[in-house]
Amino acid sequence: MVVAGNVNYRSESDLPREVALFPLEGALLLPGGQMPLNIFEPRYLAMIDEAMAGTRVIGMIQPSFDGAVGKDGEPALCEVGCLGRITSLAETGDGRYIINLHGIARFRLEGEIGTGQPYRQARVTPFLCDLDQDAEAELVDRDTLLRTFRSYLEANQLEADWDSVAKASNEMLVNAMCMMAPYGAAEKQALLEANDLKTRAETLIAITEIQLARQGSDDGVILQ
Repeated sequence: MVVAGNVNYRSESDLPREVALFPLEGALLLPGGQMPLNIFEPRYLAMIDEAMAGTRVIGMIQPSFDGAVGKDGEPALCEVGCLGRITSLAETGDGRYIINLHGIARFRLEGEIGTGQPYRQARVTPFLCDLDQDAEAELVDRDTLLRTFRSYLEANQLEADWDSVAKASNEMLVNAMCMMAPYGAAEKQALLEANDLKTRAETLIAITEIQLARQGSDDGVILQ
């Protein structure tokens, strides 16, 4: 079960099969993750209004990496995105919305729907496995994840709130670190598409180790 705001998502029947899409390069929303967004484009303001009047669920997804464009002139999209529930909304007074999205479950894009709306909508198939990640969390190699994270921070002269890190569950830790990681769109997509939480942690460790090795090589030092 995933709890997002006041709603419990337990089964397939709790998830929409048709959603509005918010394509955003480099944005990574994961199940259980929190994503603040600044909404200002008129079509996406309309999308948020419509979502708030209904399920409050939208689909975050990245444009495809090859620069392909569809017949309608819109960028082609990646095959996998993540459903998110709007759990808070604030009006800024200058025409913008500041919202918070709570990740529910990933989805596979099945096909876009022509509805006449200014924003894009699609049929999706949710990843039902994302509704139960408790068992997967036990399999995460937390020690290796934290050791790699510490090495990255030290290499980049960054600090972390280690008290909060120590208190975080494996699921919260993995997903928060993935969403905050300063990696490119392709790396973010690889983290999103990882089969389970254990694989996502392993993917994050591998990407970080590659980044550390590159930094070490650039400095004339090979990290072991």
